Amino acid sequence: MLGVGAGTALRYSFDGVTSRTFTAPAAAVKHASLDALERMGIAFESFDRFESGELITARSEHRAVSIEIEPISPRATRMRIAAKNGSVFYDTATASEIVAQTERSLASAARGGSVNASF
Repeated sequence: MLGVGAGTALRYSFDGVTSRTFTAPAAAVKHASLDALERMGIAFESFDRFESGELITARSEHRAVSIEIEPISPRATRMRIAAKNGSVFYDTATASEIVAQTERSLASAARGGSVNASF
C-alpha cells in the first residue's frame, strides 16, 4: 500500500490535465499506458509524434483521451493525460485512473509480469 500512496502524491492535475513522471523508459510507459486503456475498455485510435515525444489518442463512447509520452531521460518519462467528456469539459477522474492503471502495469512488469507489448 505504501507504493500506491507514494504514487498518488506524485500525480497532479492542472486545468483538467493529469500528469505523472515515472522512473521508467518511455517505451515501457507507452506500453503500460496502452495496457491501461485496454483494461479500461477505451479504444486506441492512433499514434502521432510531437516535438519532444509521442501522442496516443483513444476514445470511448463518452470520452476522448490524449496521452503524451515525453522522455525526460533514458530512465524517466513524463505522461500527460487529457480526457474530455464532450467538447469543452475535462474528466480529471478518468485521466487519474489511466495514471493509476499505468502505474499498475509498470509495477506488474517490474515484478516479472509482462506489459502488453503488442502495440
